[in-house]
Amino acid sequence: MASANRWLKPEVYPLFASVGVAVGICAMQLVRNITTNPEVRVTKENRAAGVLNNFEEGEKYAEHGLRKFVRNRQPQIMPSVNNFFSDPK
Repeated sequence: MASANRWLKPEVYPLFASVGVAVGICAMQLVRNITTNPEVRVTKENRAAGVLNNFEEGEKYAEHGLRKFVRNRQPQIMPSVNNFFSDPK
């Protein structure tokens, strides 16, 4: 029981949270690849189909909603702060 008190201190809660978020992101990407990637075939019937040239399905997978959302935006996290410090007045 003494070892549980060693690990469950308030100082390690942010570490547990960050590791939990990282594991969640990895799990989300794994599920996304297994369920929607056109090159991944889980069932035996789909694997027997061989190589498919289904470009529309591949384009739909590659151009997901997040990529469409950020396509025409500036590649900056806080553009107003960056412009304030970098652009001369």
